[in-house]
Amino acid sequence: MTEKSIMASEPRERDQTIGFVGLGYMGHGLAKNIREAGYPLRFLANRRREAAEDMIRRGAVEVGSPLELSESCDVVCLCLPGSPQVEEVVAGENGLLAHARPGLVILDSSTSQPVSTRRLAELAKVRGATFIDAPLSRTPKEAWAGTVDCMVGAEAADLEALRPLIETFAGRILHTGPTGSGHTMKLLNNFLSLGYGALYAEALAIGAKSGVSAETFHQVIGGGRMDCPFYQTFMQYVVGGDENAHLFTLRNAHKDTRYLVDLANAHGIATHVSSAVKNSYAQAEGMGRGDSFVPMLTDIVAELNGVSRTPPASAGGR
Repeated sequence: MTEKSIMASEPRERDQTIGFVGLGYMGHGLAKNIREAGYPLRFLANRRREAAEDMIRRGAVEVGSPLELSESCDVVCLCLPGSPQVEEVVAGENGLLAHARPGLVILDSSTSQPVSTRRLAELAKVRGATFIDAPLSRTPKEAWAGTVDCMVGAEAADLEALRPLIETFAGRILHTGPTGSGHTMKLLNNFLSLGYGALYAEALAIGAKSGVSAETFHQVIGGGRMDCPFYQTFMQYVVGGDENAHLFTLRNAHKDTRYLVDLANAHGIATHVSSAVKNSYAQAEGMGRGDSFVPMLTDIVAELNGVSRTPPASAGGR
């Protein structure tokens, strides 16, 4: 899917009005694709004013509170940092459910705690609304192109009603089961990918200490059985210096792995590996590096182990 020019003729308007909260790295692309598909879009501004201004140029309308969205929209999409922000937007004093009109649907594409998700779904049901978890995988590049994977926790009928909307930004739509299962699967997905990130960083440090450069490491692993898209964007920074290759912060990595460990603890599952992965990102954030992106964990692990590693010159800048 290619981006349509924002100067092109307006798309055919659809019947449903969509609200959007969270124009971050992923959310901006989702909102752009929803609007390009012809849905009237209203959004709540956040810190990324450039994203807000872009959506206004595309014909979206900015509002001042979640309450305004619930009063004027049929579906409200969320793409927020985590459960605390989702809970505030949905169940806060002036949140979406404060005066929700019957039939309101809330589609949460954040990475949230499944326990919180199920609690919000019950609260929404009492208010005559529906809360569905629909987290994403892939990167902001795919979000912009409209080809993310979307893991949906919902009743089958609710998913089918929302499918045309989700198809505007998702290349694959995967029904994971009832409410909460989408966020559970998202945490498992991120445990695997962020676990790889921690493994790569430590393997590279061991290699460097033993005389094997990152370039040699990449020559061997790249194109082999252990290669994958996550590895490629990770190594675009490590050997290519592209700081913008993998736009996912260490702070978010810590949050997601913490949620996964919390979920495992709630079910009495031993967390030998997941706790170790979580601690890698907890340490990075504790060192004040939370705003750095995941591949930069390589620099932190090298530093902590006395490995002489000069971060590569940036190919893209931040």
